Amino acid sequence: MSFTPQQIDSLKAGLDRKNVRQREQAGRKFSYVEGWHAIAEANRIFGFDAWDRETTELRLLGERQVGERNRVAYMARVRITVRTPDRVIVRDGCGYGSGIDKDIGQAHESALKEAETDAMKRALMTFGNPFGLALYDKDQANVVDAPEEPEPSSSQLMADAMVEALMKRTGPAAVEAFLAKDAIKRDLAVMELEDHTRVMRVAAERKAIAPAAHAERAA
Repeated sequence: MSFTPQQIDSLKAGLDRKNVRQREQAGRKFSYVEGWHAIAEANRIFGFDAWDRETTELRLLGERQVGERNRVAYMARVRITVRTPDRVIVRDGCGYGSGIDKDIGQAHESALKEAETDAMKRALMTFGNPFGLALYDKDQANVVDAPEEPEPSSSQLMADAMVEALMKRTGPAAVEAFLAKDAIKRDLAVMELEDHTRVMRVAAERKAIAPAAHAERAA
């Protein structure tokens, strides 16, 4: 097995329309995803420590003056390596970048960054829609409007506050004293079963931690 079922579902999922940007070039409009988004998706789907990016080639394509500014162009090749429990997956991508600035160093830096980012996105794109593959379809059938996240209920908010408060307490005495408060008992009585269970599970975990041991770890 290479990817987990959850990872496969994420890679097959449509690209959320709100993550798509557009730019105009030579009178035509192009859709794209930003570099930071591609990195965030790789961290989310593959894991922060399960993938690497390596620039394997950088080539200066040209450098010339345009008026008082310097125009620079680079080509980059980037390799993406993804590690799964039983295999290593390698994908390469090529990208182009240009920079224009009065400062020749700034022009080179802008072109290099753009070329590397473009190459990285092209390599990641081969893994699926979340990285921009959906944009290569003329009809963009896999660019979707993701459903809005529901607002947390009052029960969830109460449970969140209780869990946060319990995380500051250790040992049976401190936890029982917290649960014995009238306001806490009142909120627990009206809380949804799922949220109530979550609070009580955390309470049991915090009871099991000896205050002295907790203090030693914190120190």
